[in-house]
Formats: sequence, C-alpha cells, structure tokens
Amino acid sequence: MKTFALSQLGQRTEAPPISWLMQLTLDHPHLISLAAGFTDTESLPFEEARELLDEILAAPRSRRIALQYGTTGGDPHLRRLTADRLWKLDSAEGAPFSARADGPTNAEGAQRSSLVAAKEDYSPDRILITNGSQQLLYLLAECLCDPGDIVLVEDPTYFVYLGIAQSRGFSCRGIRLEADGIDLSHLEHTLEGLRRSGELKRVKMLYLVSYWQNPTGITTSFVKKAAALEILRRFERASGHPIYLLEDAAYRELRFAGDDVASALAAEGAKERVIYTGTYSKPFATGARVGFGILPKALMTVVSRVKANHDFGTSSLLQQLLCRALATCRYERHLPALRRRYARKAATMTEAMREHFPAAVRWQEPGGGLYVWAKCPRPVRSGVNSRLFKRALEREVLYVPGELCYADDPARRKPNHEMRISFGNATEADIRAGIARLGRTLGELL
Repeated sequence: MKTFALSQLGQRTEAPPISWLMQLTLDHPHLISLAAGFTDTESLPFEEARELLDEILAAPRSRRIALQYGTTGGDPHLRRLTADRLWKLDSAEGAPFSARADGPTNAEGAQRSSLVAAKEDYSPDRILITNGSQQLLYLLAECLCDPGDIVLVEDPTYFVYLGIAQSRGFSCRGIRLEADGIDLSHLEHTLEGLRRSGELKRVKMLYLVSYWQNPTGITTSFVKKAAALEILRRFERASGHPIYLLEDAAYRELRFAGDDVASALAAEGAKERVIYTGTYSKPFATGARVGFGILPKALMTVVSRVKANHDFGTSSLLQQLLCRALATCRYERHLPALRRRYARKAATMTEAMREHFPAAVRWQEPGGGLYVWAKCPRPVRSGVNSRLFKRALEREVLYVPGELCYADDPARRKPNHEMRISFGNATEADIRAGIARLGRTLGELL
C-alpha cells in the first residue's frame, strides 16, 4: 500500500541538471568546475556588507524594519530606488549615453531616438521585489502557464528555466539566435506555424535572456526587442489573448566591454506586454537573494497574490541591506571593480583556449556575463553520455554540456556539440589548468 500520494506536479518534476552537476563536484574533491554559474567569491563585498548591516541594526527605525515582516510587494524605498535605477539605465539620462566622453555613437543615437517609454511607466507601483529573480520566473510560470501551454525561448536558453517548464508541464519551442539576438524571421515563422496548427492559443510568452545570455553570451539589440514585441502583438489577434515578452536581465550589470542596451521596457507598447526581471544578487552578493521585476498592471495583481501564498514577502533584512547599499552608493562603487575582475578572468580563459583548444573549436570573446560558449566540429559530441564529457571528468574538469540548454522542440534535433564554460567562480589558476585539461581531451578526439 502506498503511504503517500504525490500531486501530478510532484510526480512530473525531474531532478534539475544543476543538482547532479553540483553532486559531481562534491563527489570529485579535486575537480576543477568550469560548469557552475557561481559568481566570483573573492569579489563579494564582505566589508561593505558588514558596515551596512552594522548601520542598519544601529539605527532604531531601520532595525525595526529589517527584523520585522514586510509587505508582499517589497519595501517601498527599495521599490522607488529600483524604479529610478531602471529608468536611468533605459533613458538618455542614464550611463549608456552619458558615460561616453566623445558623445553617443550612431547606433546609440538611433536607439535613443526610438525610446518611447516615459518615466511614469517605471513607477514603483509596478515593481515587485522577490527572492532572487528565479522566484519571479517561477511565479510567472505558475500564474500564466497551464500544462500543455507553450513558451517560446531562445535556442539555446537558460537550462534552469527549462526545468521550470518540465515541472509545470508546459513546453518550450526554440527560436534561433543570431549575433544580436533572436532570429526575427524564425520567430515569425514559428508563430505562423503554430497559428496554422491551431496551437497559437496555447502560446503565452517569449522568454529572452537578453544581456550576456546564459549560455551563449549574446546580447539582444534594442531594435530586435522592439521588433519582437511588435511581432507578438500582431499574432495576439489570432491567439485571443496577450502574448507577453519576458525579458530576463540577470546579467545586465555584469558588462565589462561595450555599451549598455536599453531594455524592452523602452519600446512602444511595452507597458502592457513586457515583463522585466532583474537581480541585485549577481552584481552585489549572490547570498543576498533579492531580485525584482516590473510587470504590467494586470499581472502585478495576480502575481502578488500568488507570491503572498509563497512567502508573505521577501526577507526584510536583505531588502534593507540592498536599500542602504543603493542609497549610499556602495552598490554603484562596487560595480567597476567587479567588472574589471570578470574582464581579467574572461581574458585568462580565452587566452588559455587560444593556446590549448584545437583550431576547429569556435567561440566568441565575451563582453560580459559569466560564460564562454564553445562549439566543436559536428563529429565531436559534448553531451552527458559523450566520450568528451566522460574523458574530461576523468581528467577532473567539468563543463555544462550544451545539449542541456536546448528545449525538447519537435521542430529540430537537439544539438550535441557545444559547451558552456564558466569563468565566474574558478580562480585564474584553475581556469588555466581546467582549459588545458579540456584542450588535451578535445585534441585527442579531433
């Protein structure tokens, strides 16, 4: 006799790949992990955090707020600071345009002229503070997607999001990536195919990791974001319901080369159709699990209600930590050193790849984020059952097989010749040693 009965979700949910990848690290104590998407431990603001917490707990008002329950939506001050920060990033007043001593480039000027969002569109009332941006991704799936629904994703995409889809019972369809983001013609072709098959009514949103994408490192141009939003709006008429653009900007502030790009929030028609998720964890301290989103009004009400059933609200203490970090500019002062550190580690990795990888392996120089996406020649497989993965593990080096980053899409075979390699948490010495080991393994197979 069964002693308990699981729900359909409980029965359906598989172990996420991140779990067994982390278990491999534990099982092999000398393993060099170039797989984990952890941030750089030595860059964490240890002293700043101690000072901030001392200040918060020393002041009667802030310590009462920090150690008491808050509201579901989040601390009002943090919501205002977040709204102002997003507006400055996206507007002509922000760093993307004013930071250049020689003025904006032609591309920047074209982008700036096409921004149509007003400051009131970035209202604190539209901001929701969450337990990391991952919580908001799950809440949105819970509120928008039923089993059998469809979400369009980049091909490849953030593999943890694919785990949410598997658990919640909706499917993902991949949209090819180009150098500046999704292939718009493929997006339109896919939506038209779903319209003809009668499945368009199941399409709920397009999910983009738009800055230094996990796993490829690609950043989506503002022009493509705006065009994708317009394509989604055209197909809404046939779907009978809104199709949202979900922009995951988790890596936006981990930029160490080039200029920032405005978010889809600044595009025409964005206010009622764009969902933007961001995080304070990756740019400041990943242990401080504070994320945020800016949502259309209709969604804000529903998602807030479901969040209240989850947690009553994000940790007040962590919210006060980020409030004070932002208000005292410690957060802003932390970013340049962080970016320099990632730039150095990325350079260490790509220099080692040029030295040790066979010439047939291709990759792009990263300008931000935490990853390099390497492509092997087609005869070489990189998946979890491949000789490459097994031999690399024997040599005590771990990467993320690229196949894990592709949705189970019936329209194409899942690629099996790519690797996501992270320079985030490994030391520079381990990066050099790990790439040398991986290069020797690749050389034997090629």
